Amino acid sequence: MKYYLIAGEASGDLHASNLMKELKKLDSNSEFRCWGGDKMQAAGGTIIKHYRELAFMGFTEVLLNIRTIFANIDLCKKDIVVWKPDTVIFVDYPGFNLRIAPFVKSLGIKTIWYISPQVWAWKASRVKKIKACVDKMIVILPFEKEFYKKWNFEVEYVGHPLLDSLTPNPSPEERGTERLIALLPGSRKQEISVMLPEMLNVVIKFPDYKFIIAGAPSVDESFYKQFTTGKNASIVFGQTYSLLEKASAALVTSGTATLETALYGVPEVVCYKGSGISFQIAKWLIKVKYISLVNLIMDKEVVKELIQEEMNAANIEKELKDLLENKDRIAEIKKEYVLLREKLGNNGASQRTAKIIIDFLLLQKTKT
Repeated sequence: MKYYLIAGEASGDLHASNLMKELKKLDSNSEFRCWGGDKMQAAGGTIIKHYRELAFMGFTEVLLNIRTIFANIDLCKKDIVVWKPDTVIFVDYPGFNLRIAPFVKSLGIKTIWYISPQVWAWKASRVKKIKACVDKMIVILPFEKEFYKKWNFEVEYVGHPLLDSLTPNPSPEERGTERLIALLPGSRKQEISVMLPEMLNVVIKFPDYKFIIAGAPSVDESFYKQFTTGKNASIVFGQTYSLLEKASAALVTSGTATLETALYGVPEVVCYKGSGISFQIAKWLIKVKYISLVNLIMDKEVVKELIQEEMNAANIEKELKDLLENKDRIAEIKKEYVLLREKLGNNGASQRTAKIIIDFLLLQKTKT
């Protein structure tokens, strides 16, 4: 069968690539055409647009690039019409995908959404649009199934695909022996330029630790170096998980990285700051208590969140020192991390998702 996948960021590229590998095991004649990244390409997909060309962060940034966004939407629609896939699989990325899905549905092509948009956080009314244009919704967070049930929409919960990508945690004796602090300032230039300078401001306060930045694959090293000049910090690419295996603590921008850090058992401070206008709009629209996936899933503050004006050098230093020296705090966080992993289900989310998709498509073919 012919699968058309649309992912718009690094985490989507990772999860979509793992799904593609599992689909190939079940469908030896599978073909993939994608909007995504290097991992999807390595998994056998033909990439139409790389996600680094699609990364616009925040309300104001989207407005400034609106013509490019609409041109990409038009290109995607035309490409789908020409290629005639059996299904289009939308991987998160709602701003773009919710404009494509109704069009695909109108063509009579089966629509599958893998990794739900965060409709439970804001714009819950989008569920009506999703129900109207999505044939199968596959979710990865435990509370999402119940959320959609309130809207009379049956979805499939498969567990979190990150568990398929992570290596086993090191033993407590190995953790922290190299005295590393991991910095994960995001994957887009706009957020890195805001988050990273604040994170680097505390380097001088911890002379006994090495600070290492996990570079985003879509961002050049030269972009980071404008912030690291004169700072005792280095950059690595393609080594985020190996860095987290060794880190004593981490400063992490909100997003999937907060969950990755927790699953590696690393005490973390979640840091987020947006443009003034974007933040005020988001504050008005967003209806959840927390911004990090760790706290959202656990429904309590497991990790400290420093948001907007609270994200400053003094607060980062205070919280980071606590994570390095307060043994009771460290023990409590790691205890909660164990419960978090249990909540997310066992390994095999990508495999379960592939089977659901294949079974669904074969069933639809028998009906026609």
